[in-house]
Amino acid sequence: MRNKKILVTGGAGYIGSHVVRQLGELGEDVIVLDNLSTGFREAVLAGELVVGDTGDADRLEALFSANDIDTVMHFAAHTVVPESVSDPLKYYRNNTASSRTLLEAAHRHGVRHIVFSSTAAVYGLPETGKACEDTPTAPINPYGSSKLMTEWMLRDLAMAGGPSYVALRYFNVAGCEPGGRIGQSTPDATLLVKVACEAAVGKRSTVSIYGTDYPTPDGTGLRDYIHVEDLASAHINALNYLREGGKSTTLNAGYGHGYSVREVLKAVEAANGKALNIVEAERRAGDPPELVAAVGRIHEVLGWQPRFDDLETIVKTALAWERRIASRDPSAYWAA
Repeated sequence: MRNKKILVTGGAGYIGSHVVRQLGELGEDVIVLDNLSTGFREAVLAGELVVGDTGDADRLEALFSANDIDTVMHFAAHTVVPESVSDPLKYYRNNTASSRTLLEAAHRHGVRHIVFSSTAAVYGLPETGKACEDTPTAPINPYGSSKLMTEWMLRDLAMAGGPSYVALRYFNVAGCEPGGRIGQSTPDATLLVKVACEAAVGKRSTVSIYGTDYPTPDGTGLRDYIHVEDLASAHINALNYLREGGKSTTLNAGYGHGYSVREVLKAVEAANGKALNIVEAERRAGDPPELVAAVGRIHEVLGWQPRFDDLETIVKTALAWERRIASRDPSAYWAA
């Protein structure tokens, strides 16, 4: 029997577009809902793109009424941590209130499964630097809080007879599709690999290290970086898990080991063949010395097996995409 349709919110964005492409390659029937505020029409390589907002109740009603949708993959969100601090209501409106509108419509129309894009930011500053799914959640910024609130809504709705769900708590997502068809073109990006690759191609004059005196091997912060292709495949595994009757759960999505800021910058320099202009700065408030995922549960529950767990591969694919943007390659896309 053919599977019913999958609604992917934010499917024109960085992570969502990689998932949409993998769904299309598997023959899934996909509808993408994206307002294109940070996503790109050209990034949608499968399914039907509907331009609209996740918080638009009328648009959702029309979508669910006209299509036999039984699964929602929910990526649509604002994701810039400093912006969430300066404009918190923007994040609670889009990440939390719009998610409530989506869940209400999905439940009313009998959606069975939801895969949710959550974040390691829900953990805040874990004492040991290693976060497992049972680590207390204590977000230190509105971005993390807005995502945690949606996790709570999913949990409570499932307990009340609503859709079963998998919430994936992402660590540091990086890299781009190895074939070069889609990549990360997020405007004003803040993630280290993206920023360093932009510096490598001349889009930025410098790249900063915030804090060089942490209690880590080289004094800079350690983070768990996961290739976007592996993260996308985790969503496919989550979909299959739910279809097979899996119970609602929350899982970390990372590799279980970290790279320091200096290691990442050295990898970008090696891939690009020349030095970066690196500026050392003071620590930023709220940055933990180390944040790495405990990943035993995602392997056990979903049977997930990453294929791109290699810093050189992550950097190589990210840099290749950044070079295409810098050259204004007509087959690439970029922020205006």
